[in-house]
Amino acid sequence: MSEHSAFVVQRNGRAATAEQLAPLAFAGYAHFTAMQVRGGLVRGLDLHLERLRSASVELFGRALPDDRVRSCLRAALEAGPADLSLTATVYSPTGEFTAGEADTEPEMLVRSGPAASGPEGPLTLATVEYERVLPAMKHVGEVAKTYFLRQAVGQGFDDAAFVDRRGRLSEGSIWNLAFWDGAAVVWPDADMLGGTTMGIVRRQLDRLGVPQRVQEVTLTDLPALAGAVVMNSWTPGVAVHRIGSVPIPEAPSFLELLHWAYQAEPLTSP
Repeated sequence: MSEHSAFVVQRNGRAATAEQLAPLAFAGYAHFTAMQVRGGLVRGLDLHLERLRSASVELFGRALPDDRVRSCLRAALEAGPADLSLTATVYSPTGEFTAGEADTEPEMLVRSGPAASGPEGPLTLATVEYERVLPAMKHVGEVAKTYFLRQAVGQGFDDAAFVDRRGRLSEGSIWNLAFWDGAAVVWPDADMLGGTTMGIVRRQLDRLGVPQRVQEVTLTDLPALAGAVVMNSWTPGVAVHRIGSVPIPEAPSFLELLHWAYQAEPLTSP
């Protein structure tokens, strides 16, 4: 398989044409999920399906059947290498800036690309006061996330962490945050996107009997914590050693625990 045919862009399970993609290049009313595929298999498939289903109902009033979504995922996997990154986007053909039509069924765009594992870390995160619109949904067109990432890099940081109007840390530009108090995993309590990797780790930690809790985490709480990471579809944990001006201790056992929990999640086929 040549380099140019190794990865695909498909619409509703078939190769997308330029004519079909052109309107989508200027559209921003859609949502998506991103996953890493290894050996043609995926972790947390049920979480990805639920994410697409609930967001479609919220945005479009209806969702594609799971079997159709899985069919589109399989078509993309069959056209690519065994290990890859995959993004599945659901959109309405009526586009944005319209009232839409109740009987219009959403459509799916699937794109595959090279497998990814995230940066090595440890990372430094600038703090930005920002709250995402529809924070529980992984939707497209979020210019602020890229903007704040680039602003953070320009200030000498690796990325950005968001702080809400109540001073609570919520999430990163493309990451969930997780903390360690030396005995338990601490998940921040704020409006945010619940990541699929976060969901995988949480349920596997439960299965392993590892203590977890959800609590509000502010910058003033950080000195009392023993570790911090970011996680997303690339990785279950990249160490963070500074948030704003606050140093975070190294916690290799915390990082190992998160990777261990993630690896305990079985790989499944769409």
